[in-house]
Amino acid sequence: MLDLLTGFVAELRAAGIPVSLTEHLDAAETLKHVPLEDREAIKYTLGASLVKSSTHWPAYETAFEIYFSMRGPNYRIDDEEGGSEGPESEDEGSAQPGQGGRQGKGSGGGGGEGMTPEELADMLFKALVSANPAMVQAVARQAVDRYAGMEAGRPVGGTYYLYRTLRNLDLDKVMDRLVDQARRSASSHIEEGTHEPTPPDVALTGLEERLLRDEYQSRIDQLRKEIEAEIRRRLVADRGSEALAKSIRKPLPEDIDVMHATRDELVALRKSLAPLSRKLAVRLARKRRHGRKGPLDFRSTMRHALSTGGVPMDPKFRYPRPSKPEIIVIADISGSVASFARFTLHLVHAISSQFSKVRSFVFIDGIDEVTRFFEGVDDPAEAVHRINTEADVVWVDGHSDYGHALTVFWERWGEEITPKTSILLLGDARNNYHSTGAWVVKEMKARARHVYWLNPEPRAYWDSGDSVVGEYANYCDEVVECRTLRQLERFVGELA
Repeated sequence: MLDLLTGFVAELRAAGIPVSLTEHLDAAETLKHVPLEDREAIKYTLGASLVKSSTHWPAYETAFEIYFSMRGPNYRIDDEEGGSEGPESEDEGSAQPGQGGRQGKGSGGGGGEGMTPEELADMLFKALVSANPAMVQAVARQAVDRYAGMEAGRPVGGTYYLYRTLRNLDLDKVMDRLVDQARRSASSHIEEGTHEPTPPDVALTGLEERLLRDEYQSRIDQLRKEIEAEIRRRLVADRGSEALAKSIRKPLPEDIDVMHATRDELVALRKSLAPLSRKLAVRLARKRRHGRKGPLDFRSTMRHALSTGGVPMDPKFRYPRPSKPEIIVIADISGSVASFARFTLHLVHAISSQFSKVRSFVFIDGIDEVTRFFEGVDDPAEAVHRINTEADVVWVDGHSDYGHALTVFWERWGEEITPKTSILLLGDARNNYHSTGAWVVKEMKARARHVYWLNPEPRAYWDSGDSVVGEYANYCDEVVECRTLRQLERFVGELA
């Protein structure tokens, strides 16, 4: 069990979930206090020790299901070795309708191969009507046997096998059959004291049918989970936990590439942004409050040493009082870099209390100051939404023109840059072959405290095609590859 836990913790760390040695030891200690046959108890007990953020829970669940999957010595993928039934499946299967004629290949029986599709569909229908968990598990095994087409050693993910199985089961058709059966049962109900059936139009009300569909949908969802678990068990038995975990590992929200995130991933990013900004703000405030990097205060040390006979038992320091930097953010919000710019604006303004002043500008080929959208707004997401619809950022055709946008910025707001100002330029520097206006960045560098460029593209793509980031890099303190929230958090934390 300890070896299994060690592999599990290693997978969590590989997925990006921070697990310290102390937390690993705590998790091992908790296993002494839960029954090892109770998977749910183990899952939530280990989770309490190993998971510190709700955004990490989906990755934890995936790893847990792989490393602690219920599997036995008889689970196999290839039919020639006796199919893929676990030892308990024969007892469950013998009591189910349509299983009397099961005959598999090889000595152990192939599971679903002896059942016709009609028999399996009938067994599925009865399992959902009765809501019998053991019967649902048996159906899941039979369905995977017949429809998944799993092959030993084949490097295919579980999603492919799940799709094949569910497609052949046609669960939408099963749902319609379940509801029709319920309607017929209700319409043929004999009213008390009469022999007349209830009229069909009053058999089920709209609310009753909706509740019935919700109930059947929950049973179908449970069947889907059982099929997923069965496929996962067989994949683990075939490839091993470590190989399977590596093949289906998904990044944590803070490690998702913002430029290539799917819609669901963008939703996860938005959910994780607010707690991330709060955590970062608290950390920066604590850093300023407890910073101890100042020089020794000799006078104060000797004055306090008088109470100890001149022995300096308690050295005193001149605690630094770091000034909060002024921030100017100039962000390209065109095309695929728009998501990165919005997340950055959101984060910077969410921790604006850690800066003396924050001003924001967005551009495509025109440029507009959007600081006003953040004033008096509790949630920066509202301001970001207004930027998308109200900012005046189009000059000619709405294609990126860094040269024109930077030139206009310098002409209108350049004089407001001071030696306390740090400038963040956000964009991929793909300029559609227009004039770069790099001289503006040079002038900014001469007047500002720092000039940084955050590029959400992989470094390998820089200065390829119409990318001119190299020209701007000559006048920047640093050009940073910043593609994820984790990288953005690290940079902003160092900046403040």
